[in-house]
Amino acid sequence: MIKRFLSYFTPIIEKKIPSKVSKQLEVTWNSGQLVVDTEHTNYSYGNLEKVLKKGLQFVGYEKVRAMNNVLVLGLGAGNIIALLREEVKFNKQIDSVELDPAIIYIGQKYFDLDKYSELHTIHQMDAFEYVLRCQKRYDLIVIDIFQDANMPTFLFENYFAERLKRILNINGFILFNTITLNELEKRRNKEYCALFQPEEYSVRSHPKLQKYNEILTIKKLQ
Repeated sequence: MIKRFLSYFTPIIEKKIPSKVSKQLEVTWNSGQLVVDTEHTNYSYGNLEKVLKKGLQFVGYEKVRAMNNVLVLGLGAGNIIALLREEVKFNKQIDSVELDPAIIYIGQKYFDLDKYSELHTIHQMDAFEYVLRCQKRYDLIVIDIFQDANMPTFLFENYFAERLKRILNINGFILFNTITLNELEKRRNKEYCALFQPEEYSVRSHPKLQKYNEILTIKKLQ
């Protein structure tokens, strides 16, 4: 494919798709690989794939494989599902939550998301609402929610953290992908980590992934 070849020299836009959540999404060939970008950041696949893969490695592939279920808040085009199925070899139930129908469409049309439909349920709704109503408990909760390069403020509020604690199993993990572009956002992450009591949770931060990403891994001890 000529676009794929040319993308090794310069990114080639395959399709621009309007989004009510992120204004516009661009499916782009970059170094021979299809990725999804917004105006200011890589949104799915590409560098984000490297960040999410690192996050799963921090938790441990063997630990993830032994888990019974996973909740994904922020499905995007399905990069995390591909990693869980193909890289980690996790073969149990995944529940994914995604607000934006445009990015779900992109995942299905350009990234073969539907091939992971077995034991994978997509909930097209707001993540806050899903967590608020959720009656299930999970062994792993992956949070990867962005609106362009911004993160919704509710993600860092104590009320939301408390709801996450309620639906996380003992010995389960939260894997939280964040962006820290400035000192204010670095302080925001530290304040978020402080919401998890050290006698009940083991919290680790993994900064400077792909320069601005910081992964937080939180294990529930009791």
